[in-house]
Amino acid sequence: MVDISPVAPVNGASPDKDVTFRWTYIVLPAGIFLFSLVILGVFYPRLPEEIAFHFRGSSPDRWLSRGAVTAWMVIPQVFCTLLAFAVVRTVLLGARYWPAGDTPLKKLLPVMGNMVALPQVIIIFTMLDVFLYNAYQIRLIPVWVFAVIVMVLGGLFLAVFFFRTIRRFRRQGRSSLQE
Repeated sequence: MVDISPVAPVNGASPDKDVTFRWTYIVLPAGIFLFSLVILGVFYPRLPEEIAFHFRGSSPDRWLSRGAVTAWMVIPQVFCTLLAFAVVRTVLLGARYWPAGDTPLKKLLPVMGNMVALPQVIIIFTMLDVFLYNAYQIRLIPVWVFAVIVMVLGGLFLAVFFFRTIRRFRRQGRSSLQE
């Protein structure tokens, strides 16, 4: 029976084989969060006290205060960034107890952590659309069209990534069987 200590990894892997946290694992969520703060800083002084945030056709039909709209646009960005960090950190903590060996984590963690950026991109587009309308009366394409485009592109990226990963592991399996 093997004792599992919360202090030392079970696998006894050397430090150079351990997977450690890297900012590249969450660079997109963190970058998009910072970009949303820049957009907020640029547009906040130009926004009226009452902001139109919902539109029926091309005319606004719902308004909120400037503070409430900015909070509803920034809080999800903070949550998504923290979620990306928590996912990566949880996987890294769990990886300490996996058996030593060739792990796909170094390839999977950047995808896992940065996947949270997809909803963030939609939120930042919505933020930009609302701010542009209220500051300059300019409307972008409908948010639902942009959301569909982002989801399709994200799905294609994931399909290509998983196809390549599956091919790589099949090749490694064949080469290990031949040896």
